[in-house]
Amino acid sequence: MGIITSGSFAKLLWPGLNKIYGQAYAEFPEEWSQIFTTESSSKAYEEDIGTTGFGLARIKTENGAFDYDEDTQAYLTRYSHAVLALGFQVSREVYEDDQYGKVGGRKAKALAFSLRQTKEIRAANILNRAFNSSYLGGDAKELCATDHPNYSGGTQRNELSTASDLSEAALEQACIDVSKFETDRGLRISVKPNKLIIPTELIFEAERILMSPYRVGSADNDINAIKAMGKFPGGIVENHYLTDTDAWFIQTNCQDGLKHFQRRAMQFGVDNDFETEVAKFKATERYVFGWTDWRQMFGSAGAA
Repeated sequence: MGIITSGSFAKLLWPGLNKIYGQAYAEFPEEWSQIFTTESSSKAYEEDIGTTGFGLARIKTENGAFDYDEDTQAYLTRYSHAVLALGFQVSREVYEDDQYGKVGGRKAKALAFSLRQTKEIRAANILNRAFNSSYLGGDAKELCATDHPNYSGGTQRNELSTASDLSEAALEQACIDVSKFETDRGLRISVKPNKLIIPTELIFEAERILMSPYRVGSADNDINAIKAMGKFPGGIVENHYLTDTDAWFIQTNCQDGLKHFQRRAMQFGVDNDFETEVAKFKATERYVFGWTDWRQMFGSAGAA
């Protein structure tokens, strides 16, 4: 563990220094909150428990008894909080001789920046791992799969049967597939697309597909049905932390999908070591990102 000493920032001890390079970059606005729903937590972990709902009604014969159905517990999803922490140390001599108060203040800002970046990356990893079978949800499937099991039997899918790059045709098929989502008992539900989530590399293609009044790349005078029908009222969400350059996602209006539980907000602390007189600065935060109902997402890993 390194300690910032006079040798580390000798120039800070010289009068006349005007600028420190490398710690004043502009940040992207917070992006994770555009796709995750936040809930507070006061426990070591949180659990979401699904229920199956009821099946179809049955014909009752004259003088016959009613059939009674059962709404049973389905899949359980557990959200276990993680503590994220980082710090730095400064010798007393540097702190005393710093002519401009740069070391503590600027390093504290850099520390907060690191924790914010960590949070963005951990949130984006839910989508970065959406097609990875090493990261499973409550139904023992990855977020985007072709075979999410119904608790009462059968399967459903929330990714294209054949992975495709972002295109008008692929988006139309995805919208059709979303409209066919069912409950765990096989009943149709009104799930609709809301947002298109894409990496930076797809921002221009997404803009052309969703915003053009006419079909892209066509000499015909056909309307752009996706735009005309208002299929994506939440618009385009560009996420700079997505790592797959051709993967794309649709976030639907389904509830209890991508979730963020905040156990403890970011806290900044300062202390010093009695023996060495080294000042210690730290920042911590406790939270978890995850997903409960896969029906809130539909994705394609891209054709590559």
